[in-house]
Amino acid sequence: MKKLLALFVIICSILGLTACSIRKEAASKEVTFWTLQMGDYADYIYKVIRNYEKAHPNVLIKWIDVPFSEGEKRTLAAVMTDNPPDLINLNPDFSALLAQKGTLQEIDEEAVSEFNPEIINALKYNNKLYSIPWYATSAITIYNKELFEQSGIIRLPKTYRELGSISEKIKQNTGAYSYLPTITENDTMVKILNKYGVTDDMTQAEPIFEMYKDLYQKDLIPKESITFTLREALEQYMAGKIVFFQGGANFLTMIKENAPSVYEKTDVTEQIKGPVGQNDFSVMNFVIPLRAKHKKEALDFCLYLTNAENQLELAKMTNVIATNDTALGDSFYNDYSSLESKARSISAKQIKRITPQLKQRRNQKEINTLVNTAVQSALLQKDSVENILKKLDKDINGIAE
Repeated sequence: MKKLLALFVIICSILGLTACSIRKEAASKEVTFWTLQMGDYADYIYKVIRNYEKAHPNVLIKWIDVPFSEGEKRTLAAVMTDNPPDLINLNPDFSALLAQKGTLQEIDEEAVSEFNPEIINALKYNNKLYSIPWYATSAITIYNKELFEQSGIIRLPKTYRELGSISEKIKQNTGAYSYLPTITENDTMVKILNKYGVTDDMTQAEPIFEMYKDLYQKDLIPKESITFTLREALEQYMAGKIVFFQGGANFLTMIKENAPSVYEKTDVTEQIKGPVGQNDFSVMNFVIPLRAKHKKEALDFCLYLTNAENQLELAKMTNVIATNDTALGDSFYNDYSSLESKARSISAKQIKRITPQLKQRRNQKEINTLVNTAVQSALLQKDSVENILKKLDKDINGIAE
């Protein structure tokens, strides 16, 4: 009996290996597909791949998950070769850089008609589309409702001006700061300026710089506003030292786990806006290298992976927001029964109001650094705001040239 069982196992193994071999030989196209640090969702991705291969027996999908820290370096090296991956998961900043270098395949806009049109327009480079959106996030305002009630203020602030105007009363009545703006971290200040319609002429930023300088000099925002990261600002929120915190819905989980007593006092609302009224958002997308061997199959698989059904399934497993219009209209994004679902629903609605969106420029990282240095100089009163902005405008134009 034992011998028969062993023989049965061996036969099954041989048949399994043979089936795999036959499947590989039958597939005339092998599409190589890279993602960025999605290993935690391997079961989901493999299921999508299996379903796609079942419907497309001539295509084999080879999935490789790349560590986030290595994504840009490995992608840049790969797209310069004669055999790059067929489909690569990237962020829009780096995608725009590759588009500038002429290494990406242009995407026909008719192929992405199911996606949110504002996101599609935001992803364009020189009015041409080189990427397909996968998932997005849009920061919300997380706030301590107990401290807010103690402040004696009735109406929640909706703009940076309103938030600044109530900062003194909040500090007087609660002992806490209104918020900690991490205005020298990455592109934070550049995004704030975009919300005020300031994109090219930096001298127009004087009222915004003056507002932050005034808050900083009057000790109405923490001194750490020019040094802290978003994660450090979150720690201040969890310690009850600030009333408002802007971040993704995923931060609610961190608050719940690390500061449960603060979580019990927490509520969420829309992100703080400027006078233009649009929302910030972040998105992860896919690109197809110009030298890819199977561009047609790569696009077809990408559109399957990012269809409404698959996007919605991923969204339900994570805190990300779908970019497919049908998925965005699902009742999943109209649920206010819990704090987390409320945050998710607010974020999804914000995705539909992101125009005019900040367009990535050549040498954007250097521009961000110049802006951050300028706002730090203004807050520390190293020169007049007027002179600081004149120099900033000149330096940015110098980089552009």
